[in-house]
Amino acid sequence: MKIYVVGGAIRDQLLGLPAKDRDYVVVGSSPEEMIAKGFIPVGQDFPVFLHPQTKEEYALARTERKSGQGYKGFTFYTSPEVTLEQDLIRRDFTVNAMAREINSTGDYLGPVIDPYGGQKDLTNHLFRHISDAFKEDPLRILRLGRFLARFESFTVDATTRALVKEMVQNEELKYLVPERVWQEMSRGLLEVKPSRMLEFLFEIGVNETFLPRHLFTSEALKKIGDQLNQLAQEGAPLDFRLAVLLCELEPHLAEDWQEHHKVPTDLKNFTRGYRLVSQLLKNSTNSAEDYLALFDATDLWRKPARFQDFMKLAESLGLSTLVLKTVTLTAQEVNAGEIAKGIASHNGKDIALAVTKARLTAIASAL
Repeated sequence: MKIYVVGGAIRDQLLGLPAKDRDYVVVGSSPEEMIAKGFIPVGQDFPVFLHPQTKEEYALARTERKSGQGYKGFTFYTSPEVTLEQDLIRRDFTVNAMAREINSTGDYLGPVIDPYGGQKDLTNHLFRHISDAFKEDPLRILRLGRFLARFESFTVDATTRALVKEMVQNEELKYLVPERVWQEMSRGLLEVKPSRMLEFLFEIGVNETFLPRHLFTSEALKKIGDQLNQLAQEGAPLDFRLAVLLCELEPHLAEDWQEHHKVPTDLKNFTRGYRLVSQLLKNSTNSAEDYLALFDATDLWRKPARFQDFMKLAESLGLSTLVLKTVTLTAQEVNAGEIAKGIASHNGKDIALAVTKARLTAIASAL
């Protein structure tokens, strides 16, 4: 048996980038031999094993064929006779289909194995699919958008672009499960130039499938893309970037988009809260009641750190938070516990009314 590092680790090494996770392929072995050597089987769809010491995943070389719709509609075949080249050809792009053999201690042996021209395409900063098998996995369209957001000097080969558009026209994307879509899109939002992913999806015509509705014009796309790129330069977290992507969308449409794509609850809550903050900041006639309604709706009282993040994001986008900061500090100085002690009835409604009145008075004094 021989073990190879394949895919992104080799690509990034050749680009002079720090290697992230390694992907390992084992050629010339069988499940029985892997288990005998101490590897722990974990794969369900095809044989994947955990290394006995490092716990990294090692997959047996395999071929595949389309057997159904969607991301999981494949039948895999593994055997000691499956070659490295056969395993690599099932991958997405030439730049991700290179390998290097390693020894038992993980050190590289010999040169890069590049059967499909990945090194040439790296030199030309080009994403090119390896074979027509590319179209059997529509998730690769989103992965291409994510790679464009990461490698901003790369372009898409003309034949690959044509193939992608053909896949879109054939409605292949409708078979993708929302969790996989969100995984790729969220990773794209976290790349160095998220606008490139959005522009690519817009160009190939998947607006109705993936993009929030307000991005269906080139003007809106450019505005949001520029803001996302700025946040990327600042190293902003995912909740900031998602909020910017959705904050100008009508609330019910933003909620629908996030529900459909199975966005985690904490991200949905941040998006909802930031929209309320940005709306207040864009209004010059806010009353004490407006501020208090915002604080209650965003749960300032229990989550002050998150509210500070709302203001930080607003400031990054050029909104003035001077008045809001002053009002926030004043409202937080109201001691609800002390007020409760002074309510003779000890009734919850009476206490709530007294706290609300004290907060409104404090907010009004700061305006």
